[in-house]
Amino acid sequence: MRGASRGSVSAAKERLSAALAGKAAAEAIEVGVQLLAVLGLLDRESALRRVLSDPSREREARIGLADALLAGKISGTTLELVNGLVASRWSEPRDLTDAIEQLAVLAIAEAADNEGTLDDLEDELFRFARIVAGNPDLRAALSNQFVPAEGRASLVRALVAGKVGQPALRLINQAAAHSRGRSLDGALESYANLVAELRERLVAEVHVAVPLTDDQRGRLAAALVATYGHDVHLNVVLEPGLIGGITVRIGDELIDGSVASRLAELRRNLAA
Repeated sequence: MRGASRGSVSAAKERLSAALAGKAAAEAIEVGVQLLAVLGLLDRESALRRVLSDPSREREARIGLADALLAGKISGTTLELVNGLVASRWSEPRDLTDAIEQLAVLAIAEAADNEGTLDDLEDELFRFARIVAGNPDLRAALSNQFVPAEGRASLVRALVAGKVGQPALRLINQAAAHSRGRSLDGALESYANLVAELRERLVAEVHVAVPLTDDQRGRLAAALVATYGHDVHLNVVLEPGLIGGITVRIGDELIDGSVASRLAELRRNLAA
């Protein structure tokens, strides 16, 4: 996001945090699910999305329209959050719906945090994204827009029901049924990054040739925290084809300590 949208989404996240403070996990889940329903409506109705994000329209008129459409259909807490979003300024209509999606994911993550399962949620999203990325047939089935959204959601439930928590199941269902123009694993990655944001943590994708011991994981996490100044959540990927060493990716930054990388660098130096 850029311009006015960046400030609007930041303020919306603060309002969400205040709205959910002290609420039970079930209430936070309800807010998240209702926000996803509003997101679905605005994604389908592009004209409505444009009207609700149009800065040339009076703020009160935009709020009034949202009230007329949604009052009595969603909780007061959710309606207040939507009205706050509608009242804000957006650089383009898509930014409004992107912000609603972010608040929905954060509300569901807040529920997991209240239940003490936030780490599980991060791991479950990451693991399922890796499964999808590594299985072209599954990725095609879950990304096929000719299959109704409910059909894709049913396939997800058949695959992971009982194997992941309810917060992860809801978000995986959402990514499969309504990826919003992204790849399924791309949508899941964006959700995982938002979950990490709840604790202001960075996500490090770590590729190793052999499993890390608990001590190694702890020392690696401590080194990354010291480097980046933030808590870091490790998503460890076992990659037997990696010739020793380790690679770590945080955002767009790659820390490559693999033997293969060092051999390639040696070859380049010899050829120079």
